[in-house]
Amino acid sequence: MESGYVYGIARHNDAEGWMELVDIVKENFPGLIIEEYKEVLLRNIVKQSALCVKYDNEIVGVLLYSAEQKTLSCMAVHPAHRKKGIASALVMKMIENFPRHSKIWVTTFREGDPKGSAARALYKKIGFIEDELILGFDDYPVQKFVLYT
Repeated sequence: MESGYVYGIARHNDAEGWMELVDIVKENFPGLIIEEYKEVLLRNIVKQSALCVKYDNEIVGVLLYSAEQKTLSCMAVHPAHRKKGIASALVMKMIENFPRHSKIWVTTFREGDPKGSAARALYKKIGFIEDELILGFDDYPVQKFVLYT
């Protein structure tokens, strides 16, 4: 990750800035219901499974995960801060929080969906492998990716 970016576990006072970023990128998340998402965010903050990256005290990258379900639940990077290693750094930090020999999964857009080209490339670069084709929120066609640590 480039210099000037600060990684950390999200705190309650980060929720407003986090939700501002989510509002910017919400079109990339079919079926997103903002009120429900904020409730999930606050629960993840308590569980310390909400990671964020700040630049000049502005939240520019976010990642939610579930230790229980071994899943990367949601990740987003501000459009002005993409291609700077933020997403990779967030995923790698998340992976550190799982025991060795875990099976971690995430869903993302299917091959050919322009919304998913960057995410698919990122997950493959990190070592996730393509798995089953499923339907996500709002029955949007997605694909499961799995990482064996």
